[in-house]
Amino acid sequence: MQEEPSDRKHKHLHDPLLPPRSARGSPAGVLKNGGNGTPDGETRHKKKAVRFSEQEQLKQKQDPTKGDSHSPAAHGVGKSPSLNKYALWAAVLASMNSILLGYDIGVMSGAVLFIKESLSISSTQVEILVGSLNVVSLIGSLASGRTSDWIGRRYTIVLAALTFLVGALLMGLAPSFPFLMAGRVIAGIGVGYSLVIGPVYAAELSPAMSRGFLSSLPEVFINVGILLGYVSNYIFSGLPAEINWRLMLGIAAAPAVAVGMGVLGMPESPRWLVMEGRLDEAKQVLVKTSESEPEAELRLHEITRAASSVGSSRTRWHGQGVWREILLRPSRPIRRILIAALGVNFFMQASGNDAVVYYSPQVFRETGISSSRQLLGVTIIMGIAKAFFALVSALFLDHFGRRPLLMLGSTGMAFSLLGLGLGSKFLEHSADNPSWAIALCVVAVCADVSFFSIGLGPITWVYSSEIFPTALRAQGTSLAVAVNRLVSGAVAMSFLSISREITFGGMFFVLAGVMVLATVFFYFFLPETKGKSLEEIESLFEDKVTE
Repeated sequence: MQEEPSDRKHKHLHDPLLPPRSARGSPAGVLKNGGNGTPDGETRHKKKAVRFSEQEQLKQKQDPTKGDSHSPAAHGVGKSPSLNKYALWAAVLASMNSILLGYDIGVMSGAVLFIKESLSISSTQVEILVGSLNVVSLIGSLASGRTSDWIGRRYTIVLAALTFLVGALLMGLAPSFPFLMAGRVIAGIGVGYSLVIGPVYAAELSPAMSRGFLSSLPEVFINVGILLGYVSNYIFSGLPAEINWRLMLGIAAAPAVAVGMGVLGMPESPRWLVMEGRLDEAKQVLVKTSESEPEAELRLHEITRAASSVGSSRTRWHGQGVWREILLRPSRPIRRILIAALGVNFFMQASGNDAVVYYSPQVFRETGISSSRQLLGVTIIMGIAKAFFALVSALFLDHFGRRPLLMLGSTGMAFSLLGLGLGSKFLEHSADNPSWAIALCVVAVCADVSFFSIGLGPITWVYSSEIFPTALRAQGTSLAVAVNRLVSGAVAMSFLSISREITFGGMFFVLAGVMVLATVFFYFFLPETKGKSLEEIESLFEDKVTE
């Protein structure tokens, strides 16, 4: 038998065109084997060949002088890309939902001071009011994965904005504590939806070289929202207690309307379109978010190939069988991915950052700052620090990578919380509250939230949304965010109670220890994903967990 010419035999390694039509019928369909997506023996061999192909393409991207005229580099795919404006615009719109969550976190820290006075509620009710949003957001986060697989990423973002709109209106108009809690519950569901779908949408739309920046935009907007909440507290604090907190909470309805309308002009996620078999629409989006048409064709080829490896069917796919694949019969890589995603989300909230932000006025009051207006003024300084460092992290995330910034942030938080604990302990045993100790506490709080904004804040969302395979991404991310919300609610609802038992200083020492454990976990279980396509990342978890 005559051997096939070498250049024809290996042409598939460099050809950026789509696979044969037989492989494109319905790229994902329903997961094989009754919902289990574990590939059979033939598919495993194909995946090995695919991985070799990706390595060849990666080499050509790194050295454009090598390869033939059919290589991606020859078409400009390997050039250093500039930030795609269309992808930036879409990611910004999707991430603006996060302003609503950030605003709620920031504004509630000041509003509870006046709600407690206006509605005559207890400290326990304050903890329930503050922490309930995070617990209830479990519902939204768990539902968002399947919802976005069913109706698409874009309309799920609209649903999140509308839900938060209703919640904000109910909270602003609430005549009593039960009505206020009802609005809080509805807003919490919207928060759960937005925390999952914003990063997932940005990750699926973004080119590999700018995915870190675009996927971290939700955290940037969360911090912008927190700052706006602090400013709102400061502006409205001079009004009567019966009115000011209603304006603080109700004004969030305005940006919710703007976000919902703006998202309607966004494109759908190309990876969701591929999973639906709408390849022409997916290619149109990829052409707009890529540097050239050959690059768009290569990206579509990789996405389609990854989706096809999950299984094929003539029926449309709406996320069936994903929970079984993740929880009941996970492969070894999926198990490692799940550990990494759940771990980074657990430590994000076990750090106590949300509780420090929610209760920062009470924390600062313990340091000796008594005036409500002064307390709110200090929180604005903290909000500026958070927003600034979140933006800095986003800008450098694709340059330095996820692991270095994550471990820098967690280490910095450990030292900041240690300093905050020492300052708080000194003030607890001091009668005159020296100014240097107050300054140490203020600086330590600002340093803690700043290091959070450098590391855990943005990178948790980026990492969670990029490490799951395409078919598992939305629901896998929703599970990770559900853990995030559960831990956040537990910390927020117990922070004051535990602090009363062991003092604020003791609480901060505990949180410092948690961040030491987090740093060790990140070092051993989170491989670097910088610069890799979503389709390449799964291979990082197959043989080792650190690079």
